[in-house]
Amino acid sequence: MSQFDSIRPFYETEANAAIRQIIDDPMLEAMMNFTFPADHSQNWKDLMLHTQSLRDFQVNFIYPGIQKVLEKSSNGLSTGGFDLLEANTAYLFISNHRDIILDTSLFNACLYENGLVLTTSAIGDNLIHRPFLHILSKLNRNFAIKRGLQGRALLESSKQAAAFIKKSLLSENRSVWTAQREGRTKDGNDATHKGVLKMLTLIDEGSDQFSYFEKIKVVPISISYEYDPTDVLKMPELLAKSRDEKYVKGENEDFQNLLRGLLGSKKRIHLQVNGVINDKILEISKSGLGSGEKLATLASVIDQKIWAGYKLWPSNYIAHDLLYKNEEYITQYTVEEKKAFEKRLQEKVDINNQFLVKSFLSMYANPVNNQIKALESNQ
Repeated sequence: MSQFDSIRPFYETEANAAIRQIIDDPMLEAMMNFTFPADHSQNWKDLMLHTQSLRDFQVNFIYPGIQKVLEKSSNGLSTGGFDLLEANTAYLFISNHRDIILDTSLFNACLYENGLVLTTSAIGDNLIHRPFLHILSKLNRNFAIKRGLQGRALLESSKQAAAFIKKSLLSENRSVWTAQREGRTKDGNDATHKGVLKMLTLIDEGSDQFSYFEKIKVVPISISYEYDPTDVLKMPELLAKSRDEKYVKGENEDFQNLLRGLLGSKKRIHLQVNGVINDKILEISKSGLGSGEKLATLASVIDQKIWAGYKLWPSNYIAHDLLYKNEEYITQYTVEEKKAFEKRLQEKVDINNQFLVKSFLSMYANPVNNQIKALESNQ
């Protein structure tokens, strides 16, 4: 057995056998009927049964599925910065994280359209407990991050993930996508957790583990949705946190989030590639800071890039003005856009609960505040 068997995607040689395990699953049938509504099921099944690689599965089935999601639940996807990436080059993409499935799927669709290496992408194993989702995620080249561990088990799991990422980047020339923190950002305040960066260095046992970042190409990614399709689903966890209570997810909560993310209204979406930051990494390496301070500085650099590259929509400016009870950004939106956002707020949240209203507005307003911080730091 490989040391990565418990977390890795399928090998190319395993793709066809894995497809045959799920070919008659009702969930796959529903996915493909959504993706190919005018096609007879036997047609896509025949094509799928002749699929021999993960890339073919992604290109022929996942990619058109994502196009259909965009068509049905958004007003389109815009991009920037993909011209900064080189073909046949592996990158470590560190991204803010809004949606369980869509963030990585949209990003890989853009990489494919630009002729670039598709990623292997991190996903929490709590999201793929169902056998169908587990197989589908491995066909979509996801690797699992084990959740809910502590102590020695957490350390060993982190080392395993770090080794897999290093192997992907440096031995297989395969790009890797990972979120800047564990789980999705619930309050719109995108911040890179130092622990994620620390995990990446665990594979290097030398005295200066930070030098690992000099060996790879690190690229911060910003993704922004005009309307977050799961905004209201994040409210219960924020409410529990405000009361210092432990939030316990419902039995099907992750699956409901997955479906809402795919099918819920998003309006416009933007994906921004913020360039390779290895010049900053070299500066940090030579700074003389301690290892912990180096990681904190790198986290700050990634944050600044993500904040600066975040596409702000009318919804962000409207929420900011509503939250702070002013009209500072009134030129950034129309009366109709404001009415539509206020209608969404009233439909999604109990407007008599001031905490929930403030949390909902902050989710959209915080990216405005963060971009201001990023612009000020670059002056």
